[in-house]
Amino acid sequence: MQDELLTIGPFARMCRLSVKQLRHYDEIGLLTPARVDAGSGYRYYAPEQARDALTIALLREMDLPLAVISQALAAEPERRAQILRAERDRLAERISRDQARLEMLERLAEGGLPGYEVTISREPERRLAVVRAVCTPVEIGDKVEECVGRLLPVLGKTEIVWEPPLWGLYPLDLEERMEIAVGVQTPQEEGLPGLEFEVLPGGLVAETMHIGPYAQLPLAYSALFATLHERGLRPQAPVREAYLVGPAEAPQEELMTRLIIPVQESMA
Repeated sequence: MQDELLTIGPFARMCRLSVKQLRHYDEIGLLTPARVDAGSGYRYYAPEQARDALTIALLREMDLPLAVISQALAAEPERRAQILRAERDRLAERISRDQARLEMLERLAEGGLPGYEVTISREPERRLAVVRAVCTPVEIGDKVEECVGRLLPVLGKTEIVWEPPLWGLYPLDLEERMEIAVGVQTPQEEGLPGLEFEVLPGGLVAETMHIGPYAQLPLAYSALFATLHERGLRPQAPVREAYLVGPAEAPQEELMTRLIIPVQESMA
């Protein structure tokens, strides 16, 4: 059996990894050598361990937690494939968001803030069935998806009548721990398990339309708050986003989001 094993140097060469990396994987319990010589301490690896070594290296470069990597390596082939495909999908989503941010940086570098048409109008009162979550600013996208995943099944099971679009509710100022909500407009009067109801008062609002990836929404918010500042209008919480065209309906560059900020009406 020993004749079939590889010492750490040739095994590292086979995997296109460094000896230092393989030693580290052994030390943290991710990839244990097939055999360790009791006298010399030499590590020996089986050729078929190359797949695990390459998987670990790739997942570590993707900044996956050690716990997830360990779970994948310990799983049966079918389950391992599911875990790896889920991480692949998360990586693809992250790449998409990063691409949108790069495009936003390019727009800022070329000519400053892009133009948005901001209008002052009146918004009717809306009664929303909502689910809530607490998150940090960087978690907003994931938490919104999580809220949608909780909201829609409840609506489907209870056959609540609701009017598109989906709405997102956010605080005026982003904080390290903040509450957000996702909801739909409905005439439903009674509460249901897993749902709360929130009434958004009607009144004066500033609004604009954003077409493009959600990662570029800060550009639209900048235009909105700049207009409020210029006109001496005081914003009120919650900030509202109406998702008129969502990811299931169009590619990222064609998403359509209506941004609405209530403003305090003059007492005069």
